[in-house]
Amino acid sequence: MQDIKCPHCDKTFKVDEAGFADILKQVRDDQFAKDLHERLELAEKEKVSAVQLAESKLKSTLQEELVKKDKELAELKAEKDCNLAEELGKKEVELAEMKSKIDKAEVEQKLSVTEAVKKIEKERDDLANDLKSKETEKQLLEKSLQEKFSTELKTKDDIIKMKDEEIALRKDMKLKLSTKMVGETLEQHCEVEFNKLRATAFQKAYFEKDNDASSGSKGDYVYRETDDAGNEIISIMFEMKNEGDETTTKKRNEDFLRELDKDRTEKKCEYAVLVSLLEAENELYNTGIVDVSHKYHKMYVVRPQFFIQIITLLRNAAMNSLEYKAELALVRSQNVDITSFEDDISKFKEGFAKNYDLASRKFKTAIDEIDKTINHLQKTKAALLSSENNLRLANNKAEDLTIKKLTRGNPTMTEKFTELSDADEIS
Repeated sequence: MQDIKCPHCDKTFKVDEAGFADILKQVRDDQFAKDLHERLELAEKEKVSAVQLAESKLKSTLQEELVKKDKELAELKAEKDCNLAEELGKKEVELAEMKSKIDKAEVEQKLSVTEAVKKIEKERDDLANDLKSKETEKQLLEKSLQEKFSTELKTKDDIIKMKDEEIALRKDMKLKLSTKMVGETLEQHCEVEFNKLRATAFQKAYFEKDNDASSGSKGDYVYRETDDAGNEIISIMFEMKNEGDETTTKKRNEDFLRELDKDRTEKKCEYAVLVSLLEAENELYNTGIVDVSHKYHKMYVVRPQFFIQIITLLRNAAMNSLEYKAELALVRSQNVDITSFEDDISKFKEGFAKNYDLASRKFKTAIDEIDKTINHLQKTKAALLSSENNLRLANNKAEDLTIKKLTRGNPTMTEKFTELSDADEIS
């Protein structure tokens, strides 16, 4: 065991050999690490110093080389400048000679060019005059030709335009006929065209086939539209008609107008529209929307391509008059209210008059009965008054009646009353 004193707290403690060896090892290891760290730092410093020294030497060497090269370059430059000065002198002499020759050539060339330019300018002016003359002749010729053929060209353009329009119309008609829009197919075409815009332009509109044949006939489609208050904006009865080229008997649009007007009236529609491909050659119906109201009230004939346009036109016109319709409906409702009020007043008057007549008759009967009762009472009163008088007379008579008057002229009764009187006195 060995005693070890702590250098910090001066405390002494015992350590065996193994512990002492361990402590000694730790001390050595710490010292070794410390020495190693110091040596590494020293080596790093030496490395930096060596690098700096090498850089210094390299810079010095390079500087010396640079000075040497500059010296050599200056010598070469001096030698070159001397040679160049000689060459430059020679070249300047040659240049002066060449310049003199050039100046002389330029003067000669300028003279030649001036003469050539004057000649060319003269030719140019001559050509310009000729060209101007030709241009004038050309303009006169063109004007003459334009005046000569302007009428023919205009007529030709008009003819071409008419032909183009006719061709376009024929193509359109052919296209529609090529789709075989006969009967139900034409109806389907119109329904498809309407349904394309139903969600955007006709959200509150009713457009369905007319299936009500209770009156004996029916149209093809009925269009109705009302506002939020339930007022009808517009109603249209549609009829679709077409026939193919193979049809032997050609129908006319006019053949269907009367029946269409009948259907419109029976279904209480405001307008009637015939969508027709009949009479394909008729220019009247090919112009677009045809108003036939002079024959049948509020009726139109259109080609299929104007199906949506006729709805839009009639609808817009109806929308403009909607305010007036609303005012008219209000006036009508007010008139109905007034009529109802007048009816109620009339009924009240009739009832009152009836009741008054009945009450009047009852009142008259009651008055008559009262009068009769009064008469009866008056008779009864008179009878009572008469009876009272008789009773008064009777009473007076009764008061005047005496025994003397009763026995006067009647000896028997006198004797009887005398006997009664005597008996009373004895008792």
